[in-house]
Amino acid sequence: MTDQSNFAKKTVGKPNIINPVLEYTKKSMPVLDIIAPQDLEVDFDYVKIGDTYLRTLFVAGYPRFVAPGWLEPVINFNHSMDISFYIYPVEGKSVLDDLRRKITEMEAEISTDIQRGKIVNPSTQAKLEDARSLQEQLVKGSERFFEFAFYITIPAGTLEELNQVTRQVESTLGSLLIVGKKASLDMERGFLSGGAFGFDRLSITRNMDTTSLATTFPFTSAELSSDTGILYGINPQNESFIIFDRFSLENYNMTIFATSGAGKSFFVKLEAVRSCWRRIYFFFF
Repeated sequence: MTDQSNFAKKTVGKPNIINPVLEYTKKSMPVLDIIAPQDLEVDFDYVKIGDTYLRTLFVAGYPRFVAPGWLEPVINFNHSMDISFYIYPVEGKSVLDDLRRKITEMEAEISTDIQRGKIVNPSTQAKLEDARSLQEQLVKGSERFFEFAFYITIPAGTLEELNQVTRQVESTLGSLLIVGKKASLDMERGFLSGGAFGFDRLSITRNMDTTSLATTFPFTSAELSSDTGILYGINPQNESFIIFDRFSLENYNMTIFATSGAGKSFFVKLEAVRSCWRRIYFFFF
């Protein structure tokens, strides 16, 4: 019994946690091995890093008409997400050459339908009008042309939560007439594209002019309220409450900048008092 118990103590215990500062000081491990996660699993439609599941969606279809702030439901979605935009300027001459060819093809299609006595396809007619308008604006220099990529990476603690949040995100995108698709069989590239690495490994882009691209600017929402948190004040833009829970974020640190006498100390004390009812306590030094 004694030998078996000693064997159990030796084999069953806490996992070996590497001290990165010590390993870097001793130079016993490369820096990449020190900062790398303990394990990485790439599956058919998700990536698992440690205990976190991640799934990347790419936007494959956009609505024909949009207004400024049309992405507000996605930006204010009630779950932590990484939203990545990639914008590539395109040379005007190549765009004009492609537009001229497409306009010629659509004009020929409409002319053929008229000669045969067929009804002109409304979709082709609308595309032709858009192409002519864009061609005129590009020639005048009032618009520029870009390739735009839009990715959403969803983290979750369990696979069930990941599937549920994914369905909610897809439903929200569908309400905006946006077609979102999973980067299935390409999740590793999707994770790299959706992360803060600056690598667009998926390269799934959509052509956009300057006006259309400007409507995707992500910080146009005037809504500053969430479902949980404490009251910080009133939004002067729409007289709504500013309710926020910074402790729900992965990094909940806060820095306050203001002029002398603006109320920095009062703001911190007010947050501390209002956080007490949520059993969050502050220590002042």
